[in-house]
Amino acid sequence: MTTEMQEIAITEDKPLLTGQADAKDAELAARILLDQGQEHSIETPHGVVHATLHGAGATRRPAILTLHDVGQDSKSCFSTLFKFEEMQEIVKNFTLIHIDTPGQEEGAAAYPAGYQYPSMETIAEMIPTVLQFFNIRTVIGVGVGAGAYILSKFTLANPDSVEGLVLINIDIQARGWIDWAAQKLSSVTSSLTEQILTHLFSQEEMSANTDLVQSHRDRISKASNLVNIELLWKNYNSRRDLNIDRNSTFKCPVMLVVGDQAPYEDAAVECNSKMDPTTTSFLKMADAGGQPQLTQPAKLTEAFKYFIQGMGYMASSCMTRLSRSRTTSLSSSYSMDGSRSRSRTLSQGSQGGQMPPSPSQTMEVSC
Repeated sequence: MTTEMQEIAITEDKPLLTGQADAKDAELAARILLDQGQEHSIETPHGVVHATLHGAGATRRPAILTLHDVGQDSKSCFSTLFKFEEMQEIVKNFTLIHIDTPGQEEGAAAYPAGYQYPSMETIAEMIPTVLQFFNIRTVIGVGVGAGAYILSKFTLANPDSVEGLVLINIDIQARGWIDWAAQKLSSVTSSLTEQILTHLFSQEEMSANTDLVQSHRDRISKASNLVNIELLWKNYNSRRDLNIDRNSTFKCPVMLVVGDQAPYEDAAVECNSKMDPTTTSFLKMADAGGQPQLTQPAKLTEAFKYFIQGMGYMASSCMTRLSRSRTTSLSSSYSMDGSRSRSRTLSQGSQGGQMPPSPSQTMEVSC
């Protein structure tokens, strides 16, 4: 008996063959590279822009293209969402490109005094060069705040390059005189970091000084490229009207997303009123604060999956755990096959929401 046990132990301790070890090392290296992404500094006619590619690049499907808000970079803005467990089903089916607006990437060097930072319009004009660099023909854009505004500018100028838009905390209007005066006063009484935090988070989150608020405060205040952040902040506050109305709007499906009580809740509602109701979804999320992609990744992932399916992709996709809990209600009252041909609104909270198949009919959905 003892001899048999020793023989078994010896068998288990035999080393892998060299070829097997090399294959496993290569597989591990590939997984690490896929998770971290391939970072590139891309020269455009308007300067260098940093972008990170996840996936194989050119495919028949559109790439998912993200653009972050002021005071963030692509990692701090989108890592929580795109590394979320249920999002992996989407990520593995699409190429993912994260763009950092100039000088905002982690570890970026500070621009010298007197540097003229590109306008929102100029940053939008850098995006075609990025797509050409990666050999990408069309994209589904996902933008937050300033990133949503820039992607909107890009889409209006390049409608054939964008198959869909997810705009979080979008404000399509230029700052009025009252906003301008308030901003001037704030710049005198508050630090740059606090100004940006009130742009990113709700009053409730700021008062509670949540962990998310504190982590952003620490990161922004200690950033080596704080001068770059300030330049982007000033240019975003100098943005122009997008001049969108129902007769002059996006040609692709759009999902507007905002948190209940978020700083840009009213702006998102105003934007929704100017959009084509037959191609626009409006997701207003309770308990989400100012950054729903960070605080409610599960709900946003599910909404994003429905949005993609409505565009004709991932039709056979497995539903998320959240989706499975509401299958009966959805199958009896709502068809994703016709989602692009009618108005729909999704108002989602901790208890439920509505997704109307038509402007005159709504439906309760439990989450």
